[in-house]
Amino acid sequence: MWAVSTVTMLVLAWILPDFQLRSSDGDSVTTVALTAALGAGAFGVLSAVVWPLLVRLLLLVPALVLGLLVFFLNGSLLLLALRIEPSGQAEAAPETAVIVAAVMSAVASATGGALAVRDDDAYRRRLYRLADRRRRRPPSCSSTPGTVVIQLDGVGHDVLRDAVDQGLMPTVARWLGAVPGQPPTHRLTPWRTDWSSQTGASQLGILHGTNHDVPAFRWYEKDTGEVMVSNRPRNALELQRRAVERTGDGGLLTGDGASRGNLFTGGARELALVLSVAVRRRGNRSRAGYFAYFSDPANAVRTFLSFVAEAAREIGQSTRARLRKEHPRVSRGGLYPLIRAFATVVQRDVVVAAVVGDLLAGRTVVYADLVAYDEVAHHSGPHSRDAAKVLHRLDRSLALIEKVAEHAPRPYRIVVLSDHGQSPGETFRSRYGLTLGDLVRAGCGLPVPRRARDTLPRALGLARAEESQTGAEARAVVRAALHRPVEEHDEERRPARRSEPVVLASGNLGLVSFPDVPHRMSQEEIDARHPALLPTLAHHPGIGFLLVRSEKHGGLVLGAGGARVPLDELDTDPGPLAVFGPGAADAVRRTHSFPHAADIMVNSRYDPDSGEVLAFEEQIGSHGGLGGAQSRPFLLSPLALSPPVEDGEELVGAEHVHRVLRRWLREAAEEAGEVPEAGGEAPLPAEAEKAEEAEEAEEAEEAAEAEKAEEAGEQAA
Repeated sequence: MWAVSTVTMLVLAWILPDFQLRSSDGDSVTTVALTAALGAGAFGVLSAVVWPLLVRLLLLVPALVLGLLVFFLNGSLLLLALRIEPSGQAEAAPETAVIVAAVMSAVASATGGALAVRDDDAYRRRLYRLADRRRRRPPSCSSTPGTVVIQLDGVGHDVLRDAVDQGLMPTVARWLGAVPGQPPTHRLTPWRTDWSSQTGASQLGILHGTNHDVPAFRWYEKDTGEVMVSNRPRNALELQRRAVERTGDGGLLTGDGASRGNLFTGGARELALVLSVAVRRRGNRSRAGYFAYFSDPANAVRTFLSFVAEAAREIGQSTRARLRKEHPRVSRGGLYPLIRAFATVVQRDVVVAAVVGDLLAGRTVVYADLVAYDEVAHHSGPHSRDAAKVLHRLDRSLALIEKVAEHAPRPYRIVVLSDHGQSPGETFRSRYGLTLGDLVRAGCGLPVPRRARDTLPRALGLARAEESQTGAEARAVVRAALHRPVEEHDEERRPARRSEPVVLASGNLGLVSFPDVPHRMSQEEIDARHPALLPTLAHHPGIGFLLVRSEKHGGLVLGAGGARVPLDELDTDPGPLAVFGPGAADAVRRTHSFPHAADIMVNSRYDPDSGEVLAFEEQIGSHGGLGGAQSRPFLLSPLALSPPVEDGEELVGAEHVHRVLRRWLREAAEEAGEVPEAGGEAPLPAEAEKAEEAEEAEEAEEAAEAEKAEEAGEQAA
């Protein structure tokens, strides 16, 4: 920092005519450099020693005068530094001294932040100061243990276990007793997701106790004519509203909870980067943590430099993958390097800083989502070196949170979980040369793109289809594949006007809906309209099974080889679901009961030997349906908490995880002899926000002047 300050002073002396570092007779380059070094050193010492005392005095100054006074005093410190510099050759005009002091202070702040980018101790101290400065009331001194739940988005149970064995996550290894001489403090429990193995369904179930009628990450609702997307703010708000209405409960975080980096509030009043409230423009408290974090220049510098480094790292890694012709591989160009850098750096830093503030404020329960691994694994693969490095950095964040919890005003228990895993595999398009949408259009006799038309016969596996179907069915598949009109002799069944099917993808789960039919179409109706569609899909080698509604059987699972298994017979004859393991039948039956289940639910092929699935999206690490590691996340909980499930039982579904977390919060309150709060009485998000704003407005009026003065003083320092 001294060296950089010296160079800065030399550059300013060269630029500004009223700032001199040499005598009138001229000096050598060495003498001028020595003068700059001594002047910069004196200014640095005075800033470190004298400025903190001045800041205390500045708190008494009205905020209106503070800005000008800070610059004046900073310039005065520089003039004093030049006076006491031994050579006595440096001089500056008073107005120039103000400019030089401001520039040197800014450069020093940036340099300090850059040097501390990888210094977790320095980072933790800044977060302490940030939380202390923002705290407007004394922290709670309750003896009730607080609970911090950290969600590592997309990290599967087996991925976590492998990372521990490889030494990538030393903090988690120590908690699990995998470090010699360290007894275990946590237990690791796998759990099984619902059919929709993605953040929207899992986090809604965990935070709000229900994920009913969330069939996928995105789906079409016939009653509104809208495509719902879980990470679209207004859709997330609607899903949250439906969950609260269904349960009659505000959520897991009602009362003194905090929601950080999540899709949903969970009933919390303290919010930062929460998607379901991002639709509110005025008084949006979800962004408060974002602006609070970047109000500290050192934090801004640290995060900015890490952001640039991460974007450059992604460009380098994707270039190497392309030169090595790695397979499978997806496009990682365009804006993706910036998207990855935001997910792995900015979101992580802001969320961790907010959690640190919550710990030091003594909040009862905190739920935070770190999305870094999920974003990288989608494009690099869940077992890639890129994803492994992200896991190591996430472990450092857990270590930081653990360290801060030791200094919190109440004891804390740290719970770590994931909302789903990820299954590897190439994309459906790269394997077969066409998308699920192309295949559906071919089955409906609709035009398909030229690029897909040439690959349809091979992709459909026609020889296999002919062996397993009647001749008429096989010919219908062939005609669809070659874009020939399907023969329909029953003109009464052909509607005068038909809209094209809506085909959506959520990882390796596909959804096909016919928007011109107001109800969920049955298998019989689909066969009458498009006789080749269901055979085309069911016999495709890249598809594992289909779910359709049947007028005769209620629900029907279709698969290759002419498999047709009613839902109520899956326990004795799993048919195409056999390779997907235990629990698949229950998950499919539950989704079939959803009002907004698609006309055709499509799950891609799964290879149990390799654990690979075929994603309908452009991802080589995917989740959203059944098959492999995506359905097996983890729950890492302290031994001080009761076991999540009894021995021999299985933790199934996000709603079950919600009940476990509820039980732990209740046990913590009972342990301290306190009465747990009734979650159902929590206000809805909009009402909670109004109450919070009214309460804070009164407190802010008393603290605003002092806070502004202190912030301005610290930033100038």
